Amino acid sequence: MIGALVWVGIGVMGGAGAYARFTATGMVARRRPAPFPWGTFSVNLSGGLALGVLTGLGVGGDALLIFGTGFLGGYTTFSTWMVEAQRLGEDGDAANFALYLGGSMLAGLVTTGIGWALAERIA
Repeated sequence: MIGALVWVGIGVMGGAGAYARFTATGMVARRRPAPFPWGTFSVNLSGGLALGVLTGLGVGGDALLIFGTGFLGGYTTFSTWMVEAQRLGEDGDAANFALYLGGSMLAGLVTTGIGWALAERIA
């Protein structure tokens, strides 16, 4: 059973992760203004890398809930990824649509695996 402090930690870290996402996507968008949503793409990949590191280090239990579910759940975003993909499709930008959908999935798996492998080497 999850204790009250863990739930509070998940909520607080979720808020911190959402703020970090907002900040990071804004920074990337200012540096790379383009039809391709580089901000969300980079946030989701860095979040996958971080989750791979947590997993590779063997983080579990309450710490994984707080940091993996809380912070990284707030930091990464499935809903924005889908809205941006839909926008690319509606705009008729087939190349960026395919790159964004496929690239996000493939690169997300790769970066998560890289994080996991790096952390296992360190630990």
